[in-house]
Amino acid sequence: MGVVVSLGDGKRGQASIAPLVELTRADMGRVNELILSKAGSDVEMIPEVANHLISSGGKRLRPMLTIAAAQIFGYRGDLHVKLAASVEFMHTATLLHDDVVDESDLRRGKRTARMIWGNQASVLVGDFLLGQAFRMMVEVGSLEALDILSAAATVIAEGEVMQLDVAKNLETTEDEYLQVIRAKTAALFSAACEVGPVIASDNRSDRAALRSYGTNLGLAFQLVDDALDYGGKAETLGKNVGDDFREGKVTLPVILSYRRGSDEDRAFWKRAIEGGENGDAELQHALGLITRTGAIGDTVARARHFGGIARDALAPMPKSRHKTALLEVIDFCIDRVN
Repeated sequence: MGVVVSLGDGKRGQASIAPLVELTRADMGRVNELILSKAGSDVEMIPEVANHLISSGGKRLRPMLTIAAAQIFGYRGDLHVKLAASVEFMHTATLLHDDVVDESDLRRGKRTARMIWGNQASVLVGDFLLGQAFRMMVEVGSLEALDILSAAATVIAEGEVMQLDVAKNLETTEDEYLQVIRAKTAALFSAACEVGPVIASDNRSDRAALRSYGTNLGLAFQLVDDALDYGGKAETLGKNVGDDFREGKVTLPVILSYRRGSDEDRAFWKRAIEGGENGDAELQHALGLITRTGAIGDTVARARHFGGIARDALAPMPKSRHKTALLEVIDFCIDRVN
């Protein structure tokens, strides 16, 4: 049971990741082959659990960004393939760990690995994938690339712990929440984009531009996900709509609605988020409060703000098909709300 909140004023935008997919198709074929190869193990459960998530229909956006960020500077080697595979393994490991921490039942429309094999297997297979990711980074032979991705792994873990600290805490400020998603989500987007120019360009401003693009794209991406949880569709979001509410997650729409509401509204949020009263009737009421306080529209406005920063980061770069594709990714990520 669910009410769909209108997230946009017009028809769905025409932005697409198709140009990015086309430009990276050949190299992504090699990335996918490497992913399947490195997910293999003589321990039977490891490939079963890993492939359950790897083959579940994700867009592979982060490794595509790594490939494109190298190609845009004319890179012609094969090191970016290993870096892209490393990025995807880091992302997959994070998802496996996230589902355990969040006690999630659904991921990309399928039962989560933890629901099939249990929490212990999910955590340990995630650790295996992280190990494989670092082995591939070492094979690349770039200390700078290794430093960027290993630092991102540390920041992501910090973000996970920070999220535990703010979970169910309705006194969390917007700045504190942005700090969490900057670590938990944007750090990997940033690293995925920065390692491309590290192996393809000696110009440090190129590296800084792609790092800024990735960071702000990641922030926009997560904020749109937050908005979709209160008004999207399961097939768009990759999980059940309302999952964040049922799990007691304090996301930006909740933060804004809580702060803007009446004493009675805030009492409701405390019962729902902190007290666990989060059934279908409570979800309906939460959607009404979020709509009345304008929390969804302002969350999307924040996403557009960070999307604009990502766009400006690429502005000095010469026109190219790759630049156009990367810019369209920004619009695609945000237009999911329409």
